[in-house]
Amino acid sequence: MIVALDVGGTSMKGAILTHGMDRTATVRRPTPPGDAAVDAVLDTIGELVAQAESAEAVGIAVPGIVDDERGVAVWSENIGWRDVPFLDLIEERTGLRVAVGHDVRAGGTAELRLGAARGARNSLVIPIGTGIAAAMVIDGHLCVGNGYAGEIGHMAVGSDEPCVCGGTGCLEAVASGPAIARRYARRTGRETTAGAVATLVAEGDPDAEAVWAETIGWLGTALAAATALVAPEVIVIGGGLSRAGDLLLAPLTEDLDRRLTFHQRPRLTTAEFGDEAGCVGAGLWARDLLEQE
Repeated sequence: MIVALDVGGTSMKGAILTHGMDRTATVRRPTPPGDAAVDAVLDTIGELVAQAESAEAVGIAVPGIVDDERGVAVWSENIGWRDVPFLDLIEERTGLRVAVGHDVRAGGTAELRLGAARGARNSLVIPIGTGIAAAMVIDGHLCVGNGYAGEIGHMAVGSDEPCVCGGTGCLEAVASGPAIARRYARRTGRETTAGAVATLVAEGDPDAEAVWAETIGWLGTALAAATALVAPEVIVIGGGLSRAGDLLLAPLTEDLDRRLTFHQRPRLTTAEFGDEAGCVGAGLWARDLLEQE
């Protein structure tokens, strides 16, 4: 059995998996901020390992900047931790082999091997949730860039919105789930969620439509730049915002098509594994450790 955990800025998704990636148990819990998140991660993994009884390896996907080789969560702005040696901590806690990597690259691994990017040599997998980042597959290889590759959420897209990273105009500051909700609330005085904004768009709410149109434009700006650099055959949109389906994909495809000239047009689709992709990818990493023995 394999234990996998995907740590997001809002929630943790864990599972006990067979070598065939079939789930025998799952767990979802909120991710507390700061140092409390480290204890929550270790406790959740400890519980899953105990429940699995015959666990052989652990895979964990974490957000922010990640040193995959050392298994260290270098920095996460959304959670607030720095330099957490998860590989060592989990090995000490469980006595098992451990794989540690970036949550978005974990999702990219799942979609590349088993999901919506399967068969593509060049692809982008972009979950849009609490944050925004990209898993980039170039000529069949997942690009890591010493832990810094794929930070599309911190590409400037032309807004004047400050970002928690210290920059201004970052994609994540205007097009992430919380940013969409925040912009709608600022416009209307009504607190809501990004999912609720999508519902209001479908119902014809003019304020929601205006926020949505701005979001599409900023996403289109980022995807056009990424397409010029990576030439993906497919762009897979995941995370909570992907649940909007064609309400998101149809206008985003049109916006991207208007921006491109001679470039290869990527196919836009939603993630096959939805918000479970990171957990599945972490499980695949753990299985890889066992196959290397």
